[in-house]
Amino acid sequence: MSTYQPIHVIGGGLAGAEATWQIAQAGLPVILHEMRPLRGTEAHHTGGLAELVCSNSFRSDDAETNAVGVLHAEMRRAGSLIMQAADAHQVPAGGALAVDRVGFSEAVTAALASHPLVTIERGEVAALPPAEWDSVIIATGPLTSPALAEAILSLTGETALAFFDAIAPIVYKDTIDFSKAWFQSRYDKPGPGGTGADYINCPLTREQYYAFIEALLAGDKTAFKDWEQDTPYFDGCLPIEVMAERGPDTLRHGPLKPFGLTNAHAPDQKPYAVVQLRQDNALGTLYNMVGFQTKLKHAEQVRIFRTIPGLEKADFARLGGLHRNTFLNSPKLLDGMLRLTAMPRLRFAGQITGVEGYVESAATGLMAGRFAAAERLGQPAAPPPPTTAHGALLSHITGGHLAEDAGFGPRSFQPMNVNFGLFPDIAIPRPPGQRLRGRAKQLARKRALAARALADFGTWLGGGHRVAAE
Repeated sequence: MSTYQPIHVIGGGLAGAEATWQIAQAGLPVILHEMRPLRGTEAHHTGGLAELVCSNSFRSDDAETNAVGVLHAEMRRAGSLIMQAADAHQVPAGGALAVDRVGFSEAVTAALASHPLVTIERGEVAALPPAEWDSVIIATGPLTSPALAEAILSLTGETALAFFDAIAPIVYKDTIDFSKAWFQSRYDKPGPGGTGADYINCPLTREQYYAFIEALLAGDKTAFKDWEQDTPYFDGCLPIEVMAERGPDTLRHGPLKPFGLTNAHAPDQKPYAVVQLRQDNALGTLYNMVGFQTKLKHAEQVRIFRTIPGLEKADFARLGGLHRNTFLNSPKLLDGMLRLTAMPRLRFAGQITGVEGYVESAATGLMAGRFAAAERLGQPAAPPPPTTAHGALLSHITGGHLAEDAGFGPRSFQPMNVNFGLFPDIAIPRPPGQRLRGRAKQLARKRALAARALADFGTWLGGGHRVAAE
């Protein structure tokens, strides 16, 4: 039995689950506090840990030329529970790693519930953690309870924590008309567990596309309460109708872009736009509408989305919705080890720190868990180098943003997905006698950044961050 005091983790989403796992794997007791199902949220449907409330995609799994793929690879090397469960429950999704959301959540829940050093306590933490909890990770994510959010605000002196996020609808596959729709991944890319024909594609002509845009703009939408009026959206998860408001062709160059696709029913007719659906469960019975986060009212969603060719008779397993997210002004409030400077016994992880995306959230949980474990064990701890995907994310949320005194204001900090733009630049290796240009130069740079990241992350793990109890 461990003689160490437990570390407390508040929030059983991806970040909290990963932090809990990393602490327990270091040989330390950990108590995971999750308020569901005793207290629900606007977006969750179950009491399971690591429930996916929006997309079921962890995005690209390409560890050679994509930053999120590099993050996947780093997390696997660090023994990530989230990546273990994702790999075990993947579903075909072209070049992406997508998962059966039910199987994934069940696997994470089972792993933590059966770990001898993990205690799961159900119930809301409605105030700042008591003083006797000397090491706490707050990973309450985008759906932090109002009471805890207010307590954090009072401690930090900040005036706002919130922005809006939206979720996309899910369709029953057997209600899709495949005389109009077809299976294909963009550029026939297979990806992990895929075949190159992993997305359902619904083509729109020019006339159909602009009629669809008009319907989106005119559709009846969820009204904001007075206190929500000034809450901004995060650009990475904008409702589809908000994107449409930015210009009639915005969607055609975004989630409805027709590139890399050929209509199997009319190969000589290039679609003007294409709606894609991605497999959402292992059985392949459910598909989610890619990029279709929405604040349209439910009846309007059914009416408008059934105008899409192939979806005229679609039945929806879940319709889209809107929920309020929460994130800190982290560059101002957190140190380089994710501790709150105003109260260092508190660490933060997940979307509340200002990262966006499932994997990014889990990665901050991984770091927070390792930092807390090393601190408890009295072992030296250092953040991963900024040349790694983990380090690049950490640098962004704790100090890589434009300073307030540069005139950008205290709330200019916004959530961010991992991307190569966050990595320090690198000299691009060039074959003798050759000059790299255009796409070849971009790919070479990405490969160099990815290779350096994985090498440096391996050094970080092996040299200074194998935390474990004696």
